[in-house]
Amino acid sequence: MGDSSRSTFIDIDLIPLGGKQFMVKTSKGSISVLVCGDQEKPALITYPDVALNYISCFQGLFFCPDASSLLLHNFCIYHIDAPGHELGADMIPSDEPLLSVDDLADQVVEVLDFFGLREVLCLGITAGAYVLTLFAMKYKERVLGLILVSPLCRAPSWTEWLYNKVLKNLLYFYGMCGLLKECLLQRYFSKELRDGVEGAEPDMILTCRRLLDERQSLNVMRFLLAINNRHDLTEGLKNLRCKTLIFAGASSPFHAESVHMSAKMDKKACALVEVKACGSLVTEEQPYAMIIPLESFLMEFGYHREPIFASCPSSTTGSSPASRIAPELLSPKSLGIKLKPIRTRMNIEI
Repeated sequence: MGDSSRSTFIDIDLIPLGGKQFMVKTSKGSISVLVCGDQEKPALITYPDVALNYISCFQGLFFCPDASSLLLHNFCIYHIDAPGHELGADMIPSDEPLLSVDDLADQVVEVLDFFGLREVLCLGITAGAYVLTLFAMKYKERVLGLILVSPLCRAPSWTEWLYNKVLKNLLYFYGMCGLLKECLLQRYFSKELRDGVEGAEPDMILTCRRLLDERQSLNVMRFLLAINNRHDLTEGLKNLRCKTLIFAGASSPFHAESVHMSAKMDKKACALVEVKACGSLVTEEQPYAMIIPLESFLMEFGYHREPIFASCPSSTTGSSPASRIAPELLSPKSLGIKLKPIRTRMNIEI
């Protein structure tokens, strides 16, 4: 790890996902990183969408028992928050220069250098997926694979650009007001979920509203401006050789963007999973729909689910981890969930 004088270490029992939080000083300003797990393990870094942090973007996925046995068993997780998006963040001083998407990608590599990480897997959502894709293009040797959820890859359309300008003005003049939160919820979640049951909002929506209230509106505006001024990555996608898994919520406003990105990447290294009746935040709205594609993807790197019955005398030596798991434990009914159908386009050749 780098010189400890370059970071502030915080060990907070109240952090929902556990772990240790660091404020890493980079050449572009300080950035919050929550480290979960054994740092001797391979690294998986995450980056959230606009106005969100690791809690509101990833806790649904990491709280799934199957995801924990797959991800936390194999990796140390480094949750990188966009500048000023961490829990209890202060407002970024107005005299601090605005960061571009390239600056955000360069911050990621400085975080890797601080923790002494040579190669990583990346998990990003929408704006965060764009930042990590750009990072992978600029620092190809540092990225083993990409897991992208409702990613962006093109410059914003005029419609998106104008819409984001409206959001920017709301943030500047009114802060995290009710109208702004409604716009962001439409960005994150499907209409089916937002409508709830008999008009009652689901707990997931209520929790997201509360977490948005905790954001510093001008910090969110800075991230939004960076993403609204992003450049088109399409031409460079063919040269991105790392294995890539893309999840596209069918009800996401960025569904077409995800499909476009998949179509432009090397078919031998990219897989697209489309999740029906789901918005952009597949990690929160349909996390169980991600498990099997994730498991198949990570097996190509040699990573397997933690065997539940590995210590049982009756376990068969040499059997795969999945074969040690009682099938009835993995049924949707036993897990208390109802999965929406997914459509998969996979053409990975290793």
